Amino acid sequence: MQQPPLDPAREDGSPRLSRRAFAAAAAGAVLGSAFLPAATAGAAPRAAARRAGAAPAVTAGGDLGPNVIVFDPSTANIQGTLDDIFHKQESAQFGTGRYALLFKPGTYNGLNAQIGFYTSIAGLGRNPDDVQINGDVTVDAGWFNGNATQNFWRSVENMALTPVSGEDRWAVAQAAPFRRMHIKGGLNLAPNGYGWASGGYIADSKVDGTVSPYSQQQWYTRDSQIGGWGNGVWNMVFSGVDGAPAQSFPNPPYTTLDTTPVSREKPYLYLDGDDYAVFVPSLRTNARGVSWASGSTPGTSIPLSQFYVVKDGATAATINQALSQGLHLLFTPGVYHVDQTINVTKANTVVLGIGYPTIIPDNGVTAVQTADVDGIRLAGFLLDAGTTNSDYLLRVGPAGASAGHASNPTTVQDVFVRIGGAGAGKATTSMEINASDTIIDHTWIWRADHGEGVGWDTNRADYGLKVNGANVLATGLFVEHFNKYCVQWSGEGGRTIFFQNELAYDAPNQAAIQNGSTAGYAAYKVDDAVNTHEAWGVGSYCNFTSDPSIRVDHGFEVPQKSGVKFHDALVVSLGGVGQYNHVINSTGGATSGTDTVPSNVVSFP
Repeated sequence: MQQPPLDPAREDGSPRLSRRAFAAAAAGAVLGSAFLPAATAGAAPRAAARRAGAAPAVTAGGDLGPNVIVFDPSTANIQGTLDDIFHKQESAQFGTGRYALLFKPGTYNGLNAQIGFYTSIAGLGRNPDDVQINGDVTVDAGWFNGNATQNFWRSVENMALTPVSGEDRWAVAQAAPFRRMHIKGGLNLAPNGYGWASGGYIADSKVDGTVSPYSQQQWYTRDSQIGGWGNGVWNMVFSGVDGAPAQSFPNPPYTTLDTTPVSREKPYLYLDGDDYAVFVPSLRTNARGVSWASGSTPGTSIPLSQFYVVKDGATAATINQALSQGLHLLFTPGVYHVDQTINVTKANTVVLGIGYPTIIPDNGVTAVQTADVDGIRLAGFLLDAGTTNSDYLLRVGPAGASAGHASNPTTVQDVFVRIGGAGAGKATTSMEINASDTIIDHTWIWRADHGEGVGWDTNRADYGLKVNGANVLATGLFVEHFNKYCVQWSGEGGRTIFFQNELAYDAPNQAAIQNGSTAGYAAYKVDDAVNTHEAWGVGSYCNFTSDPSIRVDHGFEVPQKSGVKFHDALVVSLGGVGQYNHVINSTGGATSGTDTVPSNVVSFP
């Protein structure tokens, strides 16, 4: 099916939504599950702390709080609870409500879980087929007149689904991961009526039938198994996917890698018997297909008694105390202001969020930073810039980090960044990766183009992602609307599989984005000193709504060296609202006119 006409201002027309009051947990649901005892090893540190006059030790384990709603097959009126939460969250794009909907192992019949903003739905089994839902998990776009381009910040994970009609609908945009799912039928990625759509991400999932993108402009699928793929619009990328279409960019626009060079699935909460635990999957190299193809995902299990469960009222001081004790962190759904940096210093620490917990730095601090150590897992949370400018929101490794971590890298998965939208916010650099061998597996780093607190200098943010570490891999990289470079890559040996970008809509004029003698900042800049870099399936779009006469020299700026290689790159002018002169450096034709047609480069150099 051909893509429907594209609205050149696809995000600018959004209604401005005020912050909503934090919604109470739905009545009639089973909340949190039983309170779990703290680790018995915690008594000695607490006593020592009291003797030394230090802060008391933090208690581990505990319940999951009021916004984690747990169902089992005997729970009454599950559908009513799902509907109530969806009613609260359907259009709450910048609200403060946060929910995690968790299903214990078993079979559930006749459900239609409609998923709104800041809502995560997940199975609590060890593997996807432990939770069987005969029904649907649905994302549609009725709240926005059939336009799915703003269906952000929601997720589904770790369950099997038999759709009522034979096809489930998951019409999402950015920051909406689809992980560890088994769809016993087809998967439709477009809204009802096939309106505009701009997504998305699938990993470690099996779709028995066909995945049908219809109007989706771009999509990335990793380490999965599908029965078929329906069509492509601009940029469809596959790595390690059984059943993926053959390489054919740009017609159809399929970029297909047989394997993913390095991957590790996101940690996830599950029930180990009657107790909660977090499963941490093992590293895979040259992966293809789902991690649970042999029955169970390889990895290790960490009991909840080794986690500090972060709930409403937690302070940065308490969070850091927990980390210093060697505890992991489980952030439950909520909005957390931090007045000091959350410092993750110990190797193999897991920082996992459920239900889109949102961390807002106060007074210009960096929200989260890590040491240069092995195996940290950061997953499942949103960093929202504060009103005082932060130099950084997330730093993985300190400046100058030099240790190698190839056998046990840090992973950054479903960690999202927002500058403005929910209110004025500023950060010079959203995310900086200094630690070598880091895997960035699905992120959306977004300087808001709509909502509250939006303007060229109101939500100023110069850089989206800076990479200084060596051998960093990005799989599923979405970065949009920054005042200067959306991505600036300085580390050697970097690789990106799939990149989606929009340049800042609100540049006031050509002079505002002049970069020395270059017209405009490239979306993706590889520094001149870099000798080796490789990228597959990368796209940048422009839509200069403040001044449609603006032109940028190129979407991608890279050193002209044999070790710097780009495969399947494109630039698009959305309705002719601004133009690109080239795709990469001076290679690739210019966009022109009002037709939304990509300019492509299949191979560079």
